[in-house]
Order: sequence, then C-alpha cells, then structure tokens
Amino acid sequence: MTVLLYLVGVLAIAFGVGLSIALHELGHLVPAKAFGVKVTQYMIGFGPTLWSRRFGETEYGVKAIPLGGFCRMIGMFPPRKGEDPTKIRVSSTGRFSQLADEARKTSLEEVVPGDEDRVFYKLSTPKKVTVMAGGIFMNLLVGFVLLGSVVTLYGIAVPRPGAEVVAVYQCVAPSGQALAASCADGAPRTPAFAAGLRPDDIIVSIQGRQVRDSAGVGALVADRVGQPTAVVVERGGQRVDLTLTPIRNTLPVYDDSGRPVLDANGKPTYHETGFIGITSGTATTIRTQPLSVVPGYTWQAVSSTAGVILRIPQKMVGVAQAAFGHGERDPNGPISVVGVGRIAGEASAGQIPGLPQDAAGRIALLVNLIASLNIALFVFNLVPLLPMDGGHVIGALWEGTKRGWARLTHRPDPGYVDVAKALPVAYVVSLGLIAMTVLLAYADIVRPVKLGG
Repeated sequence: MTVLLYLVGVLAIAFGVGLSIALHELGHLVPAKAFGVKVTQYMIGFGPTLWSRRFGETEYGVKAIPLGGFCRMIGMFPPRKGEDPTKIRVSSTGRFSQLADEARKTSLEEVVPGDEDRVFYKLSTPKKVTVMAGGIFMNLLVGFVLLGSVVTLYGIAVPRPGAEVVAVYQCVAPSGQALAASCADGAPRTPAFAAGLRPDDIIVSIQGRQVRDSAGVGALVADRVGQPTAVVVERGGQRVDLTLTPIRNTLPVYDDSGRPVLDANGKPTYHETGFIGITSGTATTIRTQPLSVVPGYTWQAVSSTAGVILRIPQKMVGVAQAAFGHGERDPNGPISVVGVGRIAGEASAGQIPGLPQDAAGRIALLVNLIASLNIALFVFNLVPLLPMDGGHVIGALWEGTKRGWARLTHRPDPGYVDVAKALPVAYVVSLGLIAMTVLLAYADIVRPVKLGG
C-alpha cells in the first residue's frame, strides 16, 4: 500500500507539471492567435514526438521528455539586413527548444503568401508583451488559484496555545555534549522518554499551569527538579495525562533569538536548570482562511521564491557541497523536478514526520507543491534574459521605447529590435540552466532534501 501511495504522489506531480507547462504555453498561444500570428506548433515536452494532431494551421502534440514545452510562432525574430524578407528565422517560446532552433539558425521557414503580416516581430509593443508575458502570468494565475483553494478549503497552519514536541531524547548527555535521539543500554533515560512523551504531542499544561508557547515549557520545569510533575498532552485529538520528574542538568544559555549567549571570552555560557529531554516548537492547528488572505499569501510565496532565485549562485554552491561532500541540503534551497517528485511520493505515502497524515492533508500538500512549481516558473520567467520569456518582454519594451523616443524627437522610425542579437547570452544562460538542472537532479538522488525531521 505504501508503494502504491508513493507512486500516486509521483504521478500526481508529473501530471501537475505537464498541465502547468501546457497552461504556460497556452498563455502564449491564445493571445498570439488572437493577434493574428501564425502558430505552427504547440508542443508539451521536447525530443521525439509521441503524439500529434493538426488542427487548422497548428500541430498540437506531446513529446518524449516532459520537462518543458514550446509554442512555435513564425517570425519571432526579424530578418537580418540582406536576408530574403519572405523567409523568417524559426524560433519557439520554450527555453531548450530555442537553443536547438538557433543552433540551426541557417534553417529558414518560408512565409507563404498571405502570411507576410502574420509574423510575431511585426506586432505592436503592447501585443508583443501580451503574447510573451501571457505564459508568465498564466503560471501566476495557476499558482494563485491552487494556493487559494488550499488556503480556503483545507486551511493553513496557524499558531495555537501549547508547545509541540519536536523530538524526545532517550538518554541524558553530559554537559557540553549534544543530545542524541537514542543511547546505549544502561545509560540514564530522560524524564520525557521515561514518562512516554512522543514527537508531535502538544503539551497543554504542566502541573496545572497552561503552556502558552514553546518557551513556557522550560520556564515551568526549571524549578521542579526532583518533583513529580503532571503533564497534560494532546495526542491524536485526545488528552493524555502523564507524570514526569525533571532532573538537574547543565545546559547552554540561549537568547530570545535562539542563539547561544557567550561570555567575555566568546565561549558559551551554561546554567543549571530543570531538564526533561525534549525539543519543542510552536504548536499549530490547521484553520481555513477567508478569500481575502489569498493575495497576501501568494505574494509571500512569490517573495520567498524570488529570494531563492536571487541567491541561486550561493545556493548552488551548497547543493554541490552536499552532493559531492558530507553537507546537508538546505530545505529552503532549490530542488529539481526529481526532488519534487520524491517529496510528493514520500508525503503521499505518509513518510514525512510532522506533515499531515490524513488524506485531505496529503492532497493539500500535493496541490501546494504544484502551486509552488507554478510560482517558481512565474518568477524564473521574469528574468530579463533570453531564453526566458522576460528576455523577449524586455526586447519588446526596448523597441517601444526607441520608437516612442524617435516620435518625440521627430526622428525616423528606428525599426524592429532584433532580440536575436542577444542569443550569445542565451547560449550561456541555457548551458547554465542545463548544468544546474543536472546538478540538482543528481543531488536530489544522492542527497535529497529531508523535510519534517
């Protein structure tokens, strides 16, 4: 059953990725056709064609490698000076397909009679921006709808009174040594382990006093060394009464930000206090939210994704160190589709501690993953470099700026901006993307991101 649920999660993500790509390219296709541009192909994936059908002038199909897609429009780049104006350079909206197209730049596609004004490069600046930004904002719309459905129908984790038990340590470690999750036979057990506390328990009260947050746990047991102490926890929706006896232990002193307090010589300071042997965190509960919070929630997702993308070079160094060394992966760093599929499979099979184990919670997590992919596609395609859509948008805006300035200064029309001149940059960016994709996929296999523990 676990294997089946794992496969369900992986297939769900694969379907979500394919659908997201299809909708992205649809965001290009619909306005292009509406503005009269001739679209010759609409493909999901790249590589050998698995299936295709022609409807009107456009071939629709699916290719073998489902890691992208493209919408091929005639005349995305204007002809060079001296080239036959009845022939145009072929290109596509997809990143990897653009690389292949321009590698075959000697290949020209003939403009048949009647198509002379149906080329992309002759569109006005607003129409060019609409076509190229259509795919970008389609991903934002998909992300918004999916995040909104999770937030309003399932809910999000919000703080609640109490403290969640993150980890229970079995044995008491000597002063200055790290606590371990397990210990050798005969070693003294921690009060929490001996009393039967478990990870994911919510500590509600200690000796009759309500626990409001994680910091309250330490405060309430600090002065109860050697005294049997009643602890009420919430476990699986039920209240459970436990009794434990805190022991005296020497522990590091931390400030309000969770950082060790250092003495004048820069060494950690310690204090003696009551100790039960757990790590606790903020207790949360799942609560549905009104539709009004969805824009802010989506903006938060966009901002955090943009932060990751802006730090890609730094993040990729950490990924390489984890993949080829002994470091741990940053759970907030970039991952490949392989990593997303792995997380989806583990979450669907209930193999990630701390994440929802009920069917609704697992579905919500899968929807969240697909929403996050769409938000990442939105942010990534805003990068103003070819072969990203943002590169074409910037080219169109530059063309409009030059023409507007020429009109204001009564100068001749400067003509079309040939975005193809930036293709050397596109080659470098594309090769970088390929290298990053390969490295992330490798790291996601040998040193995957671990969640919930």
